Amino acid sequence: MKHNIILTKKGKTVNGTVQLTGSKSECNRALVIEALSGGKVKVENISDAADTVTLAGILRKSAVESEQLAVVENHSSLTAHHSPATEINIGPAGTAMRFLTAYYAIGDQEVILTGSERMKQRPIGVLVDALRSLGAHISYEENEGYPPVKLKGSFEQQTRKISIKGNISSQYITALLLIAARLPLGLELHIEGELTSRPYVEMTLTMLKQAGIQHNWQDNVISIEHQEYAQTSLHIEPDWSAASYWYAIAALSDEAELFLPGLTSYSLQGDSVITELMANFGITSQFKDGGVLLTKEPKPIFRKIFDLKECPDLAQTIIVVCAALGHDASFTGLETLKIKETDRILALQTELAKIGVKLIEKGQVYKLDCSEKQIPQRMFVNTYDDHRMAMAFAPLATVIPELEIEDADVVEKSYPAFWLDLQKIGFEVKPA
Repeated sequence: MKHNIILTKKGKTVNGTVQLTGSKSECNRALVIEALSGGKVKVENISDAADTVTLAGILRKSAVESEQLAVVENHSSLTAHHSPATEINIGPAGTAMRFLTAYYAIGDQEVILTGSERMKQRPIGVLVDALRSLGAHISYEENEGYPPVKLKGSFEQQTRKISIKGNISSQYITALLLIAARLPLGLELHIEGELTSRPYVEMTLTMLKQAGIQHNWQDNVISIEHQEYAQTSLHIEPDWSAASYWYAIAALSDEAELFLPGLTSYSLQGDSVITELMANFGITSQFKDGGVLLTKEPKPIFRKIFDLKECPDLAQTIIVVCAALGHDASFTGLETLKIKETDRILALQTELAKIGVKLIEKGQVYKLDCSEKQIPQRMFVNTYDDHRMAMAFAPLATVIPELEIEDADVVEKSYPAFWLDLQKIGFEVKPA
């Protein structure tokens, strides 16, 4: 049963400290590295995001005796062998679907990976084709190119060289890189064309390096040899994607002073670019006392074009802030938004229309038209089973007296404490 909430905020000032959960992007990578390392790598500060909890549970249960799929020792009491063709339902967890498809492709279990109805509409053919060319036995259970997929678990590597388009989800590339060191012949990955979401690929390679896995990246080719993991711990930093919503709240306030502990200026996360993006809206990021302090300074907004190719998860946040401020900006790099938890372009267009703002698509460029913007007394926000729709629109409560958010629990996917944290800094959250 979905439950809606009413969000209100008295006054245009925000201040306080918000302790963010661990990065979902880092944690999901670390958990797969941990599982593949045969007990050598341990993960610290695991995120409480629902996607991560789902992935961690599946990896524990799916551990087998072979070295490449051994679970870390402190989880060993939770391991269980699956019978052939066990069905594993990952719900709406897109990262888990991509990473686990690669993980099981090189294992010796027979599983069917399935998920929510929306997950069955999210393409996975590019990754499956790449894994098949490596030697994996994978078939589609329903529609060609989409989950659910059946993995036979009888992997024999046929080649080390594969090609993949760079303008599709970086999670496909990451899924392949994560398993590369466990491939008998290693991996030589050729990226065709321009690489979208490059920071996410760089994050993957940096975390693998922290776990002892070396790589060589020259031009458009990433090579990883067959090699062993180092005995180490991977510490997960707080989630910059989650931080972006606090930047948005600061940007829409008259005065703001928010402290986010644990965040650093040398993050692996591409979404840390939010510090630069939000500087356009008068938000200063000062790294001090083991975290980042956000302060608001009134300033005119000059930037007209935002290229979000390397940080598509920030798109909704930035676009909603621009719309609320009546700033007619243009946006590029939004190609992957249509295949996320929902069609995020259509969802943005539909919801922004409620405040009279148009998001107009012209080829690869999206332009905001705020000429008919109006701030209503009350607004209902549909969330489309998308955690980022709920959190990107929540900051509007600083300018709209009463904001009703549909299906508040959707934030559990990445930031379960979001509504509680809003209450801590002065928002009122009550059932609709």
